[in-house]
Amino acid sequence: MIVQFIGATRTVTGSTHLLHINGKNILLDCGLFQGKRADTFERNKSFPFDPSTIDALVLSHAHIDHAGNLPNLVKNGYGGPIYCTPATHDLCDIMLKDSAYIQERDVEFIGKKHKKQHLPPPEPLYTIEDVEPALSLFQSVPYRKPIEVVRGVQVEFVDAGHILGSASVVLTIVEGGNGKSDYRREIKFGFTGDLGRPNLPILRDPEFMGDVDALISESTYGGRYHASVEEMPQKFEEVVRRTAERGGKIIIPAFSVGRTQELVHTMHLLKEQGRLVNIPVYVDSPLSTSATEVFRKHPECFDQETLDLLKREEDPFGFQRLTYIRDVNESKKLNERTEPCIIIASSGMCEAGRIRHHLANNIGNPKNTILIVGYQAEHTLGRRLVEQEKEVTIFGEVHERKCDVVIMNSFSAHADRNELLAYFNHFDRKRLKNIFLVHGDLDQAEKFSSGLKGQGFKSVEIPVRLQKFDL
Repeated sequence: MIVQFIGATRTVTGSTHLLHINGKNILLDCGLFQGKRADTFERNKSFPFDPSTIDALVLSHAHIDHAGNLPNLVKNGYGGPIYCTPATHDLCDIMLKDSAYIQERDVEFIGKKHKKQHLPPPEPLYTIEDVEPALSLFQSVPYRKPIEVVRGVQVEFVDAGHILGSASVVLTIVEGGNGKSDYRREIKFGFTGDLGRPNLPILRDPEFMGDVDALISESTYGGRYHASVEEMPQKFEEVVRRTAERGGKIIIPAFSVGRTQELVHTMHLLKEQGRLVNIPVYVDSPLSTSATEVFRKHPECFDQETLDLLKREEDPFGFQRLTYIRDVNESKKLNERTEPCIIIASSGMCEAGRIRHHLANNIGNPKNTILIVGYQAEHTLGRRLVEQEKEVTIFGEVHERKCDVVIMNSFSAHADRNELLAYFNHFDRKRLKNIFLVHGDLDQAEKFSSGLKGQGFKSVEIPVRLQKFDL
């Protein structure tokens, strides 16, 4: 068995890992790489392997950095099954189409500039027409139902508690046993996907996958600590109240899947308790609106608190003065508003979508607050805001930042250092002989590696891109 690391190596985007087992090739995830725009397109366009040689693809969850390059993979020759949970299947249906739409619009915008500069027109990585062939390959598999994906390899999905439908993956691999020799061995191989936090609203807590012999683990916050989940409502309430009192808007870049629903759920509870300032709230994202409908279809992923709300016929994703916006003209009207309000818009890293328009129109007003509630990768607009840069470029124009920027990592859907180490504490250290850390900037992976070795784990690797390991 050989594992090769294609993406999410020493960074948090582009999750893609290739397994060579019994002469077959299995891909874990196929995500979009996000970073410097000059590098991003070519990195995503070209695969360092022939997609037609992949026999099966196992998808941990629907976030674009894990699933976003699937249409391109299929476009370039992949025709095998894509295995995932039912909720991930439904989310990918809307998210991949949205990704294609954004790419087409971005190319249209950039194309106008190219035309003025007499440059050739750009092309999208894939179009909406490319998405349907990929969606036709999806096969839904419930949690805890093992399925054989290629000869000698069974896959089982375990709830990762990260976003709706997210899964850690356990592969039970039987090497040999084909009658040509007496050689035969069984390996348990794990892939955490992205691990969520215990006690987050809406979703069930992450479930331990069981003991494995080798493991690919995320390390996004391997060296950082989040504020407690319990503090989240109060801190949110304080930011909203402080901004509203000075007459400003609260602009929240948020992932359409997971983070937006958590924010709405938190506001729902604060409203019920009479603690939320009485100002309008807008979820300005067609994708978020569609994703929320998918959430309503999958109560099997909900925790008991959310199920109890549903039993009382309360909507955890809606309340008075909350408006979901699809229409682009209604979105534009939000920028004409001068009174306090909350605007939640995607994308979470401020690299695409309607959030860029809201930032461009509101970043120069000292009354306003930009509230960052999720991880911001290097070289993104979101990261520049986190780093409190005084000037940022949006749509090619430089904007002076005069508004506040507040970071609330308690909303993070990723486990922090303590939560990751607590998860690993369940593993048998003698059995787990190979740990590979991915999906984390190098400093976070190194700190997490140090923590794991301090817990008694011996072999912890931080792969570089395209590195192979023979297990």
